[in-house]
Amino acid sequence: MTITVAMHQANLDHIGSQLDALGLDLRILPWDDDGFDIDGRKVPPSEVEADYVWLGIHARNAKAQFETVLAMKRVGVLQTFNAGVDDPFYAELAARGVRICNSSAQGVAIAEYTIGQVMSVLQPIALQRQQQADRVWKTTRFREISQTRWLIVGYGPIGQALAHRVKAFGAYVSVVRRSPGADADVDRFGTSAELPDMLGQSNIVVLACPLTEATRGMAGTEFFNATKPGTILVNIARGGLIQEQALIDALDRGQVETAILDVFDTEPLPTDDPLWSHPGVRLTPHTSFAGDGGPGRWDALFLDNIQLFARGEPLIREVDPAEF
Repeated sequence: MTITVAMHQANLDHIGSQLDALGLDLRILPWDDDGFDIDGRKVPPSEVEADYVWLGIHARNAKAQFETVLAMKRVGVLQTFNAGVDDPFYAELAARGVRICNSSAQGVAIAEYTIGQVMSVLQPIALQRQQQADRVWKTTRFREISQTRWLIVGYGPIGQALAHRVKAFGAYVSVVRRSPGADADVDRFGTSAELPDMLGQSNIVVLACPLTEATRGMAGTEFFNATKPGTILVNIARGGLIQEQALIDALDRGQVETAILDVFDTEPLPTDDPLWSHPGVRLTPHTSFAGDGGPGRWDALFLDNIQLFARGEPLIREVDPAEF
């Protein structure tokens, strides 16, 4: 049976030869800003049906891709580049019965970003550079990751990649997740009910959970009051998890020593937002995913999944409809 696969022309230009090499019975339906190119004519999305749609990262305008998919007559499966599927776009598609697969491709990059940012806090690199400039020969003490206790809130592909790497340093790793589990990289699993106790025992807290109605604003006054004084907080999930004023208050009183923030409730972050200039904040513009290995992993996930789809087998990273 022929499988119809839709994707932006830029994604097809990138992946086409690899897709051909799979030898599958596929009919590719490419689109650009003027609509779909089908049998030598332009066709509006409202007339197009596809068994499988791939939202690749090689077409730069994510919003335009979303709009095209929403306008399509029928979509069987959508595979996206996002790890989090909290955008209303996904809920609307899920309500139509579309199967949605999210991405694990960013896990490695975001885990390395997190470790690099945390190490830059634990180690006095700026001081060492200044001593070099001043020709000062003096020992600079630093904190070892091996002596820290990490709490990862959320345990999807990003949390798993981070725990695996942090554990290799010899740190103690705790995880908050919705259901209990067992993992060689995790010393303690807990639920949200145990979060206050786990916060009080951790030096480094990483938010890696989805943004839902249950988690929106979870990091508020009570959350920060429960943290261990001097905590390093990292948010690589969604900005809406944090109540900004509560975070600023926690930073001002030293409850949180440093906040490493890559995501924000409003993006781009307004230039007058106080987070830009707060001395306790290290801020990056939603860039933690941008490792050089990510594109290859995104491609590989699609190529693996389209083969599974063709064989009628379970897909990798298919999201439970209940999550929408």
